[in-house]
Amino acid sequence: MDCVGICGSDVHYLVKGRIGDFVVTKPMVIGHEAAGIVAKVGKNVKHLVVGDRVAIEPGTPCRMCDHCKGGKYNLCPDMVFCATPPYDGNLTRYYKHPADFCYKLPDHVSMEEGALLEPLSVGVHACRRAGVGLGSQVLILGAGPIGLVTLLTAQSMGASNIMITDIAQNRLDIAKSLGAHHTLLIDSKVKEEDLVKSVKNIMGSEPNIAIDCCGFESTTRLGILATQSGGCVVIVGMGPA
Repeated sequence: MDCVGICGSDVHYLVKGRIGDFVVTKPMVIGHEAAGIVAKVGKNVKHLVVGDRVAIEPGTPCRMCDHCKGGKYNLCPDMVFCATPPYDGNLTRYYKHPADFCYKLPDHVSMEEGALLEPLSVGVHACRRAGVGLGSQVLILGAGPIGLVTLLTAQSMGASNIMITDIAQNRLDIAKSLGAHHTLLIDSKVKEEDLVKSVKNIMGSEPNIAIDCCGFESTTRLGILATQSGGCVVIVGMGPA
């Protein structure tokens, strides 16, 4: 392994010992945002050789269920996912992983960028599900790593007006430097209806897409209430049920 990112879920396992029904009951290696150099390949592997630089897709599906055969293998109920109990993650010197979920990196992509492909894929999937395209008016709730890669993805897909919100000004400053058209610092003392008005006033219109990268009740409600009728709200972050 060469580069491994630390995801919020890794921190949550470390601090809380669980995420929902996934409970850490014994020592577990964290890390699922990873890139590395191939050290050994199986005899039937044809597309990779020792020395190749690869990014790792951390979830390995069963390949046999209806979801897998239908092309939606991310929904496989028997998914083996790195750093999800009881499976160890990538923050180690060597890691054995199925070759078909290792992707060779082009020469111009660094190992650090390769490790970021996993969180980037979350932003890409969210924007695809939301139907982001030319002229989209997008509200992104949360300016953490997932919110930022969602911002970059929405830009590349043609969104013309993007607002991103957060409770931390330093995160909004980073979002602004990455091209967010508008930012909104959330104050818990401000009434919900006033936040909804602020979104519309600052953006100039109601967004037709909201992507919640936090998953708190307050952000989900803001996304729903601020988005125009007939729009789309995608919930990426998952908070307490």
